[in-house]
Formats: sequence, C-alpha cells, structure tokens
Amino acid sequence: MTPKMKPLSLPRRLLLGPGPSEVPPEVLKAMSTPLLGHLDPAFLQLMDETMAGLREVFATQNQMTLPISGTGSAGMEAAVVNLLNPGDRIVVGVCGYFGERLAEMARRRRAEVTVVEAPWGRPVDPDDVARALSNGGARVVAIVHGETSTGVLQPLAEISSLAKRHGALFLVDAVCTLGGLPVPTDELGIDLAYSGSQKCLSAPPGLAPLTASWEVMDRVRARKEASASWYLDLRLLDGYWAGAQRVYHHTAPISMIYALREALRLALDEGLEARYRRHQEAYKSLLAGLSRLGLEPAVAAEHRLPTLTAVKVPDGVDEKALRRRLLEEDGIEIAGGLGPFAGKIVRIGLMGHSARTENVERLLVVLGRALGR
Repeated sequence: MTPKMKPLSLPRRLLLGPGPSEVPPEVLKAMSTPLLGHLDPAFLQLMDETMAGLREVFATQNQMTLPISGTGSAGMEAAVVNLLNPGDRIVVGVCGYFGERLAEMARRRRAEVTVVEAPWGRPVDPDDVARALSNGGARVVAIVHGETSTGVLQPLAEISSLAKRHGALFLVDAVCTLGGLPVPTDELGIDLAYSGSQKCLSAPPGLAPLTASWEVMDRVRARKEASASWYLDLRLLDGYWAGAQRVYHHTAPISMIYALREALRLALDEGLEARYRRHQEAYKSLLAGLSRLGLEPAVAAEHRLPTLTAVKVPDGVDEKALRRRLLEEDGIEIAGGLGPFAGKIVRIGLMGHSARTENVERLLVVLGRALGR
C-alpha cells in the first residue's frame, strides 16, 4: 500500500539567489483568499487593478500591459511568437544564458537570427549592434536588461535609438530588473518588455508581466496568419484582459493574480523611487561586505547589475560545497554559475523583499564563517 502523504512541512530558507525572492506575508495571505470565477465582475475589476499597477512599474501608458499565465520564460516566448513570423530577421544581443535562450526561441520560430555576442561578464556593445543592423531588414532588436546568469546590467538607451533608426521593434527582457530598477518603457521607446513575478516584484513564480506598445498591438491585430501559439496569442489575450466584452480565453491562475496585485500594491505604497533606493542600499552594503571578506565581483563596476551580483570564488574553494553549507547549516540560498561561469562564481540576488541590509548582514556573517574569514 502506498503510504499516505504527510501534511506539508518544509525548511525555512532566506532566498538570496537569482529567484525566487522572499515573498512578503501580505502576498502569501492574499493567495489564501477564497477563489472567484475568472469571469466574475469582481475578478475582472481585480484584473484591471493589476494591469494599472503593472503600467506604473513599467512606466508606460500601453493598454496591453498584463501578466501572462506562466513564468518569465512564457513572457519571453510570448514576445517571440507575437513579434516574429517565419523568415523575419531579429538581432539578439547575447552576453549570457538568457540572451542565448531568447535567440533559441527565435530560431524555433524559424526566424532569421543574427546574434551580437559579448563575452560573459560584459554588456553587448552598441557599435556591434549597429554593424549588425547596417545590412537592413531587421524586424526586431532584442536585449536582456539584467542578465541573471552573469550579473551584467545592459544599458538600453543607445540600442533603443539604433532600433528606431533602422525601423525595428525594440524587445527588452526585464525579468531581473522590473520593480528593482527603473524600466522606462515609454521614455526609451521599448515596444515590448516582459518580466517575471518572482524576482523584484516578490510574488511567487507563475506569472510573466508583459507590456506591448500600440504599434505592436496594431501589427498583432493586422496579422493575416494565426499566431504560432494559441495560449500566448496577444490578440486573443487582448480580448480577455482588455476587450470591452472580456471574451473567455483561458482559466486565469486566480490566486497568483491575487498575489501579484498585492505585490504591486506594496511596491506602489512603498514608492518606486524609494524601492529603487532600497535595492541600491542593499547592493552597496553587499559590495562593502564582500570587500571586507576579500571577495571580488566578477563584473566591472560600471557594468554590474545591482539586483544580482556575481562573485568570484576564491582559489581552492569548492563553490558547491560552500553553497550547500550555507543552505543546510544556515538556511540561506545563493546560486552557482552557469555556462562558462560554472564553478567560478556564486550569484547573490537582492531582489524585492529580499533586498534588505539586514539580509545582507546575515549573509556576510555566515559567508565569512564558511570561508574562515
């Protein structure tokens, strides 16, 4: 006979990795709210409030600003299938794992993909993007704002200008930045940006906030052939989220939308500028503490992503054993490196509710102890 499952009981962790981040108690409480139907007028009002909150954090007036049902990768795929048709050319800036993933999704869409690559740990050079665009014909230029795999912050303004100059749409991955750093969508002319609920917004994983410009939606509505994805088709999602008739599309993850709406309320009550300052203060505290421990960030100061810091592992230290000790003995999660950085760095995330100086101080104490420093 199969043994009965015991009631859920899990260890308490402090989440200081690349995501998910710590979730505030108010958000967890919101998830326990009794369900409404996904077409209940009260839930439709909640959807409107969630869209309005996302417009604030995306700094946009775009009507089509909504949470895609799925994690951040669903937001990435929604961007690709709605912006590209087979044969369309896209220029993708790649300086880490998630730029590579974006390029791979575009290949699976059978687009013509031009990769502009930078070494891991450095941002993509706008001059290289300009050269890639000089041949003409690019429909989309795509870049990762905060590359979670390397801790690189990608400047956006110059690449946005290049995209506009060449008549291309500008696509931005804001998974590691939205809610922790400014993502000035309208100011920079970003045509489509997507993120994840579990990073700087501090809701659980499961939603991908996305905003699409009026131009993008005009192109989506004028499309002659159906989207490659029914589930992620912005034309159909528009009818459910923003249409006057609210046409049923799919059963929304109701409890997750409760959570995101509450996370947005907390962010806006804190004030976005105050929230950005809090992230910077936690980041500066981390840098100062790492210096005292003799540890060095893997990315040059001018290119570092404040919400995710890549730290070089000292010679002779087994980074897997180090992370395991922090997790098992101290209940703190940090992450290892990916790709070329595997075994060479650890990644420390200070996102959303996790981005607090008291969390940094706790981490530095146990990290110093684990390293004998």
